[in-house]
Amino acid sequence: MYSVQIISLEAIINLMLYISLRQYEYVCAVGRHGSLSAAAQHLNVSQPALSTALTRVEAHLGYPLFVRRRGAAMALTPQGRSFIDRAEVLLKNAARIEASDTSVPETTKLRLGCFTDLAPFLLAPALQHLRATFADINLTYVAESFEGLLNGLMEGQIDIAITYDLTMDAGFARTKLFDSRPKALMPPDHPLATTTEVTLAALESYPLILSAEGLSAQHILGLFRQNGLRPSVAHRAASLEIQRSLAAHGEGIGISYASPPSTFSYDTKRLVSVPITDRDAAESVVLARHGTGPADPVIGKAEHVLLAGLTSV
Repeated sequence: MYSVQIISLEAIINLMLYISLRQYEYVCAVGRHGSLSAAAQHLNVSQPALSTALTRVEAHLGYPLFVRRRGAAMALTPQGRSFIDRAEVLLKNAARIEASDTSVPETTKLRLGCFTDLAPFLLAPALQHLRATFADINLTYVAESFEGLLNGLMEGQIDIAITYDLTMDAGFARTKLFDSRPKALMPPDHPLATTTEVTLAALESYPLILSAEGLSAQHILGLFRQNGLRPSVAHRAASLEIQRSLAAHGEGIGISYASPPSTFSYDTKRLVSVPITDRDAAESVVLARHGTGPADPVIGKAEHVLLAGLTSV
């Protein structure tokens, strides 16, 4: 009976474990210096003591703050980067309290990513909605390729991304904003230009102009293959406007989910945009973040704001 009471007491103590300011300082030091040895030297503590403190913090939180690789620097997980951002704010506020200076308001940090083709349509409205909601926000953003967004999310360089629901596995949380359908871009004198809609099968015999972004082109070609079609590719354009210009000059049919309302390319050539109606061609535009657990409060609020503001764009 006595031994059972001892175990129960230890369990209660574990449940009451809290993170001290010193432990916050330890975690931040490891994040800044990239290794236990360098952080221990900076803090003038032993490496085993620092390692024990870090292990206890991670055990209390229930998730890892660092990826430990043999012979390499300790890399922050996305949750670790978010934790350190908040921990540094906490340490600064604690220092202000000790100095009797609480006049400086806390700044909210948020890093937004947006897929390059969506950025001209969604990035500016997203920034405006976020700034209107968060009174004091340090808001940064990047417009990136699919691969750049995925890497940024996984490495904690991006908190939330606006992108298409492509290539992301179960390790990412996604919230749909709206569905998008691809358009076929062509000059006004093209045989298909007078139609109100077109299918992938009708496009198979014409040379295509696809994006140079690898995952985007693979997705389009995958749609053709799923329908037993084998089109030819004439160009891979480095940007949406280059694709539109090539299509307007009759270099092939461009296929793009992003479709500016203008009927002219940059060089003033007329351009026709015809919707592609195949059911499986529709693709969702989503808000994505790395991790499937509960969102950080700031990221969760940002998701709610963007979901309400961008579905009507």
